[in-house]
Amino acid sequence: MRTILFTILSLACSVVVCAATVYKWVDENGVTHYSDQPYENAQKVTVQAPQTYSASHGLYSSPTQNPAPKAPSTAYTCSVVQPANDETFQNTSAVSFAAQASPAPGGGDQMVLLLDGAKVANFPSSGGSVTLDSVDRGQHTVQAVVQDPSGKALCQSTPVTFTVLQPSLLNPSNPNHRH
Repeated sequence: MRTILFTILSLACSVVVCAATVYKWVDENGVTHYSDQPYENAQKVTVQAPQTYSASHGLYSSPTQNPAPKAPSTAYTCSVVQPANDETFQNTSAVSFAAQASPAPGGGDQMVLLLDGAKVANFPSSGGSVTLDSVDRGQHTVQAVVQDPSGKALCQSTPVTFTVLQPSLLNPSNPNHRH
């Protein structure tokens, strides 16, 4: 019974508040005031009806009006097949790389090969192999990445580290390098 009485009183008060008259006046210091009580030289202000919102016409419309949800992206697995992790190449600057993804990228998705963080230019977008003729001496990292059309990574392989050993130009007969 209390709940019903409280609800009725709340509704009655809200109707009274919405229908209340508002007065506006400016005091001797130039400050504008608003009140629900009349004041000397106050003007009556017309208050518009409050803005309302109906959920049936807003963001939460019926399911038949919503656009179809975006299809989930393909779950890829990708790996660097060649070179093997910690492989060493001696007396050469040419290194062959191979990478694969399962399933093969399609629908705008593409595979890229990163050598030391930079994209390898001639690598096939669906995976495969490429040989680079000018890999500098030293330690390098290669990684395969499948990207969506916006460049977001959908799959990243474990980075593979390899080393290219070449005789120094300053000391070509270095005993630490085999010929």
